[in-house]
Amino acid sequence: MMHGGEKSDLAIVAAKLPNKAGRPAAEAVERRAGTKGNAGQQSTLRPQIRAGVSQALDRVRGAARQRRKERFTALLHHISFETLEVAFYALKRRAAPGADGVTWQEYEADLGRRLVDLHGRIHRGAYRPQPSRRGYIPKADGRQRPLAIAALEDKLVQGATVMVLNAIYEEDFLGFSYGFRPGRGPHDALDALTVGITSRKVNFILDADIQSFFDAVSQEWLVRFVEHQIGDRRIIRLIRKWLKAGVLEDGTVTVSDRGTGQGSVISPLLANIYLHYVFDLWADRWRRQEATGDMIIVRYADDLVVGFQHEGDARRFLDALRARFEAFALSLHPDKTRLIEFGRLAAAGRARRGLGKPETFDFLGFTFICSVSRRDTFLLKHLPAEAEDPARAPAGEAWGDQGGAATATAPARPRTGAMAGAGGPRLLRLPCRAD
Repeated sequence: MMHGGEKSDLAIVAAKLPNKAGRPAAEAVERRAGTKGNAGQQSTLRPQIRAGVSQALDRVRGAARQRRKERFTALLHHISFETLEVAFYALKRRAAPGADGVTWQEYEADLGRRLVDLHGRIHRGAYRPQPSRRGYIPKADGRQRPLAIAALEDKLVQGATVMVLNAIYEEDFLGFSYGFRPGRGPHDALDALTVGITSRKVNFILDADIQSFFDAVSQEWLVRFVEHQIGDRRIIRLIRKWLKAGVLEDGTVTVSDRGTGQGSVISPLLANIYLHYVFDLWADRWRRQEATGDMIIVRYADDLVVGFQHEGDARRFLDALRARFEAFALSLHPDKTRLIEFGRLAAAGRARRGLGKPETFDFLGFTFICSVSRRDTFLLKHLPAEAEDPARAPAGEAWGDQGGAATATAPARPRTGAMAGAGGPRLLRLPCRAD
């Protein structure tokens, strides 16, 4: 089975509530603004704070697990002084500054006072995010990928909000979703895909590319999806503020009703929420109710790979997926989305029809190739996507910069079993993890 709810119950860094819930939030943390003492004393407090905030959000997680159909109507109090402090120390120290020009080091110099002020503004409704600064990083095809670089305070508040929302949504997200989730990563997605292809009856692969996903998301639909679970209007207002803050480029602020601001701290979570409702739940239901044979699904953020036993299922799913995406303001890239014959029976089937070797596809920076072992058994081979390979067909872009990274990331190596010697293509034989 390619997904399971229990697989998503993973540890997250959480945030601490005041010890006395009845005390006003500002009073509960006011004393920390003037904390005195040496750095060693302050650093010993930090593990205690982390433990406290983790316990607080454990209760949120437990409520989400036990009462799945209920909406959360009181969440803002979880964005406490301690939550903000934990979120601050989770930020990258050397990240590029936003439109405010404030660096991590500058903010830390007066951290206590700044956090008390920020906490007060959030709970009074006076917090106003700044426009994100436009930045660019190179894409694999030579073009530039636009990023939205938020101001440091906005990163901080978004990070605290992500902690709270992760405690809820990790109970709902399906097992075949791997991108930008606590305790999950590209290794896990690559392992799951490997296990699916080698252990299930996969004969066709749909390599799907969502065209300009982070710029195409309908903000109206996104907020409606969030409201399925979140009934706290103050959290909804925060999300709306970030979506409408706009992007600053060449002195001009541009505001759009599309997109999540790729590069912001909260963008990956919002993207996962959007695709949870638009793709994951729908695809899982289609697999259970419409598929006539085996079907596997692996999603890492906006990168989708779906495997099928029967070509008829694959073509019907692709037609239905196009219609589904169109209904929610998304579309498949016409050149990068491909349905190919791939799997243990692909080589023999194509040879009978005189079609040559099976095509290949790319996923998370690796090219997957159908091969045959010396014992004439199916062998799934992979090599880094940037390597030259005459059998390689055009495929989608490698992942690497979603979620706020400022530089391109090298492709991840899947944690699999026996591999070929160094320098040659890696052969996936004995995957060590099944989803």
